[in-house]
Amino acid sequence: MTRKRVAVTGVGTVSPLGVGTESTWKSLVSGESGAGPVTRFDATGYSTRIACEVKDFDPTEFMDQRDARRSDRFTQFAVASATEAAESAGWTTANIPYARDRVGVVIGSGIGGIETLETQHRVLLERGPSKMSPFTVPLLMINGAAGSVAMKYGLNGPNYAAVSACATGAHAIGEAAQMIRNGLAEAMLAGGSEAPITPLAYGAFACMGALSRRNDDPTHASRPFDADRDGFVIAEGAAVVVLEEWEAATERGAEILAELVGYSATSDAFHLTQPDPEGAGAAGAMTKAIADAGIDRKDVGYINAHGTSTPFNDKIESKAIRDVFGADAPPVSSTKSATGHLTGAAGAIEAVFSIQAMVTKTLPPTINYETADPECDLDYIPNAARTAEVEYVLSNSFGFGGHNACLLFKRAT
Repeated sequence: MTRKRVAVTGVGTVSPLGVGTESTWKSLVSGESGAGPVTRFDATGYSTRIACEVKDFDPTEFMDQRDARRSDRFTQFAVASATEAAESAGWTTANIPYARDRVGVVIGSGIGGIETLETQHRVLLERGPSKMSPFTVPLLMINGAAGSVAMKYGLNGPNYAAVSACATGAHAIGEAAQMIRNGLAEAMLAGGSEAPITPLAYGAFACMGALSRRNDDPTHASRPFDADRDGFVIAEGAAVVVLEEWEAATERGAEILAELVGYSATSDAFHLTQPDPEGAGAAGAMTKAIADAGIDRKDVGYINAHGTSTPFNDKIESKAIRDVFGADAPPVSSTKSATGHLTGAAGAIEAVFSIQAMVTKTLPPTINYETADPECDLDYIPNAARTAEVEYVLSNSFGFGGHNACLLFKRAT
């Protein structure tokens, strides 16, 4: 059976740089940072007190007030992103261009409704079990985002949530594409969403020593590949893409933004939080995505790196890229320098950035790159966006637990 091609026809974004893909992308290529002091709770006493928060977000612009009250913040982000993605693909709730049982949703999250969990646990301890919300379970469950999007558009095809820590968003998009490739669906909404800026989640990451402590200079705290990096800046947000079977999208006259031509998933099987120091799992994921696309590695014109701004990740990813591409490695940048680390949504928003790089012929920069690290010896597109027309873009996502996922996109022609 001939494998079906997968077109990207819509993108949607909620990020610390803006609500919507256009405003997010404009801020990203302008070199802006989404970081600042934590405002979602009182972070006094925490070792880290900075984050990349979503500003000026009103969920009632994307769902009615009743549904907004019954949705955790991560689900609200997912619905907002899916709404933009669907609209940009020319879909409406009343007009889906396929039979609804042939359209599905895969939207993942690393930790799901953690805000609901913390809030309701506090209610339990302070007021007793009878005062807890009857919506606690649907609010906190990770698959709630995918379910909410499917209900908004009446989609009866495959529907589930991917969960693989920081690789979640990429896995969700890759697995959704596989369903189209194999004829299990004609179209999919796929991506990731996360809202982890809560006392428990934030504190847990902080006590691991994973977060930057540049509390006095938040906009310069996320500095991937820089010698003075000291951890990532936690972020919230979401991104969703619309994937369609290529011929069907062409027949309906859809504007095709890109083609998803390669996908791979590997495991380090090494440590629950640290990457394999040899970078074998990451290198294997990149190599397999390139092989899946049926191209030569020299055809890749840009890599959107996982690039977390942690000492281990950045040098190991750099090594893995060098091992795969050799001395001719393409330009690399980490957009986490501007957005912070959206954890379960990172792979999805970085897929959108990879697509935007081809559409706009602009490679986004790694901001805050000031001091070279001899163990990170690639072209990181430092501090300023670069004009370039590339045909293939690779997006890397590597998660706690040793989960690796790579997506390879081709410019629409």
